[in-house]
Amino acid sequence: MISVLKGMKDRYSDDVKKYDLIVDTAKSVFEKYGFERIITPILEETELFRRGVGDETDVVSKEMYEFVDKGNRNVTMRPEGTAGVVRAYLEAGFHKSSPIVKWFYHGPMYRYEAPQKGRFREFHQMGIEMFGVRSAYLDAEIIRMGCEFLEKLGITGLVVEINSLGNIESRKKYIDDLKAFMEKRLDKLSDDSKRRYTTNPLRALDSKDKGDQEQFINAPKLYDYLDEESKNYFENTKRYLELMNINYVVNDKLVRGLDYYSDTVFEIKSNKLGSQATVLAGGRYDRLLEILGNAKVPGIGFAAGMERIAMLMDENLIAKKENKIYVIYFDETKEYFVKIVEELRKNGIKVNFDYNPKSFGAQMKKANRENADYVLILGEDEQKENVITMKKFSTGEQEKYSFEQVLKHFERKSLEK
Repeated sequence: MISVLKGMKDRYSDDVKKYDLIVDTAKSVFEKYGFERIITPILEETELFRRGVGDETDVVSKEMYEFVDKGNRNVTMRPEGTAGVVRAYLEAGFHKSSPIVKWFYHGPMYRYEAPQKGRFREFHQMGIEMFGVRSAYLDAEIIRMGCEFLEKLGITGLVVEINSLGNIESRKKYIDDLKAFMEKRLDKLSDDSKRRYTTNPLRALDSKDKGDQEQFINAPKLYDYLDEESKNYFENTKRYLELMNINYVVNDKLVRGLDYYSDTVFEIKSNKLGSQATVLAGGRYDRLLEILGNAKVPGIGFAAGMERIAMLMDENLIAKKENKIYVIYFDETKEYFVKIVEELRKNGIKVNFDYNPKSFGAQMKKANRENADYVLILGEDEQKENVITMKKFSTGEQEKYSFEQVLKHFERKSLEK
């Protein structure tokens, strides 16, 4: 038997209900803030991610699903959403005509990494990107929107961590001093941090290795190297967060995993996921559009792993709200059954039944197994009288009603829910 690939997962039943609820919740929250949905291709030119995400990031150097297609083009299954959305923005020419654009997206992403709790090689992200505005208030508002999205899904115990990466100019001296600090401790650092010492020393600060974390306790702090404009921008962002009643902590080792970030970066974490605590993360990337399209347009965004959200969300939110209705009928009343079921469905009422009905008792047992709230009985008497016998399963009460009365009953029940 052929099995699903390692790191991939089939999704059905509650998994799909959770996915749909996450999408619906995101749409409701993000549209309230003025965002519209964008859909980009899963497959992109590899160069998009090499230039946009960065050659030395783990994503590009170790994790991409990259191959040469039949047209001899080097292509990659998207490992993240931002680069593709930026490409779409630039390709459509919005930076020349209507630079302020707000988009949200959701869909599958692909990274060849070790599968673990809440992390797969095919995973799903929900994300937003906004272009054309550089504003400390906007940065705080985007973080607020991320919190609201998670809260609407019943996720509690969240912690917002923020930091500022400043601009390239203010980071240059810091990186030189950080490398000098690391050089004295290279023999005590993990292999990953030794590699990053040469390729991307900032990323070493975010190492999950306990030995690395101990070595970096007294590492120089990036904030001390920021220029006046970057410091003021960060302080204003914090002030707006406080005005919005967002509880946050400053994590001076928070650098994010992708090269395109500048100034504000943030992660919203949960204490229920162990070491993989981040649920939603993002930041400002004011240079990315210049890197990809020579357009000096600021941008900011975030992404959330939908698998992790599904692990944390309130399970009660996916409980079925509709009444479970089971229809009982017989060969002699098949035409009447078809007519009633068609009318019920036209009016938005979901019903279940046996495609090969047997005895009344057998159908009742099946209705019980499926936890039906109501049974609609369509026997010969009902057909002659043009009525429906409605039985409430929990109490056994039953009575004959016209179709219109049955319809009004379930419409009223739907409103009560």
